[in-house]
Amino acid sequence: MSDTRELRLSQLGDDSHLPASPDEAVLDPIPNPHPKKLYLVRFTCPEFTSLCPVTGQPDFAHLVIDFAPDQFLVESKSLKLFLGSFRNHGAFHEDCTLDIAERLEEAIEPRWLRLGGYWYPRGGIPIDVFYQSGPPPEGLWLPDQGVASYRGRG
Repeated sequence: MSDTRELRLSQLGDDSHLPASPDEAVLDPIPNPHPKKLYLVRFTCPEFTSLCPVTGQPDFAHLVIDFAPDQFLVESKSLKLFLGSFRNHGAFHEDCTLDIAERLEEAIEPRWLRLGGYWYPRGGIPIDVFYQSGPPPEGLWLPDQGVASYRGRG
């Protein structure tokens, strides 16, 4: 991704329909107005859904996406539509969580990214999946992700 590419928002301000799959979804990068500052951006998605690839039953998660931007941010409507595109997508918890992290890294090339996927129980066992792109930059304030260990999470 080049720092000089022009701003091309494909969804903001337009009627946008939920993509049929994550592969069809577009994550729109937008220029970071403060690329020299070290700061944290957090997106929280407490109602993420996907489908079990075996049974087709819905799976639910609380996602917390933290990243330290470099040249780009992610436009929030495109992120919302991307995350919503998993609604009819069959994949295991680990696959969904890591696919989201990978797509964000490709789209915005952050200095650092962390994703907590706090999945609600399937078969009585909650599965939490965590990804971090590497050690956080020195001096970056990292608040707790604020999701309790499972005890009827909510």
